[in-house]
Amino acid sequence: MNTQDLIKKFRKNGYKATSQRLAICKLILSRKDHPTADQIYQVLKEEYPTISLTTIYNTLRILVELGLIQELGFNEGSIRYDPDMELHINMVCSKCGKIDDYKAENIIQLWNTIISDLGFKPIGQRIDIYYECEECK
Repeated sequence: MNTQDLIKKFRKNGYKATSQRLAICKLILSRKDHPTADQIYQVLKEEYPTISLTTIYNTLRILVELGLIQELGFNEGSIRYDPDMELHINMVCSKCGKIDDYKAENIIQLWNTIISDLGFKPIGQRIDIYYECEECK
């Protein structure tokens, strides 16, 4: 999503498109590693020294509300953010917490069958598989 599309989406939904908010959006939407709010803060505070963790959390909440990212809560209390809203499986390392996305055509076919059987369109989905990544084995 480009900057103009983000600005339009924010304004259409009654939110200001500040430079800090747009920087948060660009960062999270470009990431593949499912960052935490603190990781986003650590990256952006150098370029935006006045940015606060509250601004990060508020913007992430808006992005979830607008359907641009998904919030992933885990049992140990951590919250990660996933910008990939297409159907996929989160491959989560049970030791280091690294998350990789797994996509396969058979998953999409199975999901379509499940939706058909349910008789309604779900408003969201989340599938996690836990394993030990190569670095942690």
